[in-house]
Amino acid sequence: MTTSSVPVVAEKTAGNRLRRKRSAPKGTPDGLRKDSIETTATSRIAVTAVLALTAVYFLFPLWWLFVAATKDAGFTFSGSPLWFSNFDLFGNIQDLFAYKDGIFAVWMANSALYSIVGAGLGTLIAVATGYALAKYEFRGKGLLFGVVLGAVLIPKVLFTLPLFLMFSATGIVNTYFAVLLPSIVSPFGVYLGRIFAASSVPDEVIEAARLDGANEGRIFFGVSLKMMAPALVTIFLFQFVEIWNNFLLPSQVLISENLRPVTVGLVSWNALVQAGQIERHMVIIGAFVAVVPLIVAFLSLQRFWRSGLAAGAIK
Repeated sequence: MTTSSVPVVAEKTAGNRLRRKRSAPKGTPDGLRKDSIETTATSRIAVTAVLALTAVYFLFPLWWLFVAATKDAGFTFSGSPLWFSNFDLFGNIQDLFAYKDGIFAVWMANSALYSIVGAGLGTLIAVATGYALAKYEFRGKGLLFGVVLGAVLIPKVLFTLPLFLMFSATGIVNTYFAVLLPSIVSPFGVYLGRIFAASSVPDEVIEAARLDGANEGRIFFGVSLKMMAPALVTIFLFQFVEIWNNFLLPSQVLISENLRPVTVGLVSWNALVQAGQIERHMVIIGAFVAVVPLIVAFLSLQRFWRSGLAAGAIK
């Protein structure tokens, strides 16, 4: 560009700005209509109101559960249902863990075992499968991914009876494996693993590692997994919550009281309430204590799973 052309470009730019300012209504930013500003503000208020109502809707049962758990056994349903009275939270927790030689602690430990081990192994398998579907080319890849998507659409309730018959034939009913083995299979985790692998691990990094002499196992465990750390936490949390809240399968394949997770144990206590063999406040305080690990897991790992969800959304 010559020196003489610079003033011409500057003059045209200034003229364009002047025309935009003249055409824009008074009291509004350059080129932005007043009704657009009002519409944007109205939409923000509406979205905020909807989100606030949704938060109240989901948090309301937790608040009631917390307030009811703090009340003394004889005052569970007396006074205000949404505010504190006759506070005895720590006494209730002590009674909970002392009942029947601490059977509730056994149930909590079983739930932790099923959830941590099942979610850990399930996350590793799901991420490895999703990584293979995203980064490798092989015969039947499209068909395999279609089967995975089909499995996502099938409710897991439908697998309960076939799994029970299978475990009965193999002799693992009423063992830890009857709950752990189905827990490590997650079609939805495979789907998320494929999305995260495609968005988080560039093909150039894999090719560079291969040129450096690294084998596929070292590339996956030493390079790819580190790059997919937020995705791992996201899949782990989904798996953890699903296994922790699982009720139907454990209730069918577990007979011994000492092998039950906390969900099955609390339902069995609720049946005893109807028979008058246990007080209802034991079920309420047990439900509150059972929710605490889920809240702690989400609050402690929110930095990772939020970034993992954002990565999946971008893809």
